[in-house]
Amino acid sequence: MPELPEVEVVRRGLESHALGRKIGAVEVLHPRSVRRHEAGAADFSARLSGAVPVAVRRRGKYMWLVLDTGDMLLAHLGMSGQMLVQPDERDDEKHLRVRLPLSDGRELRFVDQRTFGHLMVVSGGEHPDVPSVVDHIALDPLDPAFVPGDLVKALRAKRTEVKRALLDQSVVSGVGNIYADEALWRSGLHWGRSTRGLSDVQALGLIAHVQDVMKEALEVGGTTFDGLYVDVNGESGYFERGLNAYGRRDEPCGRCGALIVREAFMNRSSFSCPRCQPAPRARR
Repeated sequence: MPELPEVEVVRRGLESHALGRKIGAVEVLHPRSVRRHEAGAADFSARLSGAVPVAVRRRGKYMWLVLDTGDMLLAHLGMSGQMLVQPDERDDEKHLRVRLPLSDGRELRFVDQRTFGHLMVVSGGEHPDVPSVVDHIALDPLDPAFVPGDLVKALRAKRTEVKRALLDQSVVSGVGNIYADEALWRSGLHWGRSTRGLSDVQALGLIAHVQDVMKEALEVGGTTFDGLYVDVNGESGYFERGLNAYGRRDEPCGRCGALIVREAFMNRSSFSCPRCQPAPRARR
């Protein structure tokens, strides 16, 4: 699933290629992709047609185009969603779900193989230019208003495993499986450590590593494993080459040489070094 760096790469691409272009007659080619737009596909298309994107925002894994009509086009990429900007004469992608023609002769295309992602037109919430449906989501580690000390307090209040807390969007948004594992490896912390047992130095160090690994991923376009995540031009990210833990089962740890292990976690996997990231006693 695309995480914060991948969504931010797409947001930046939309900011470069979609702002100021009037949206034409919108086509919904698969109703599941607008399933959360409660008024239906026809209303979705009608509220977008003729609108002009004036800004592109993001919080965690959600992004949205702010429109000159006062509405916002909210997007969540799910497992395989792609937001592509293509010339209108280019052949349709196999899994094209929604087409938004732009006034410069290109199209904004929502492509989604697994149809877990979605688009919806929404109004603002409590804060200007922030959809009401994402008001409850915590700030992400790259947000200018993010305060590390606030996250330390939120982590301590959870009384749970540190990785579980990092994936909780009400605690901090945008952190997924890949970057949680990478930050924990850099911190020398096992995913099963209790949040309440972390010292201030450990907690602040972990937050700094989360920020650093995400910034590094952004510099190379994010992480692509299965070809499903791409930027608006269809290009893959290259951070997979820099991963130290995630997906590296039975490969030597780049720090100590011990073999990386894979453990089951929340119906997914966690990757860690058994020597650098010793498990809590209760898990040994």
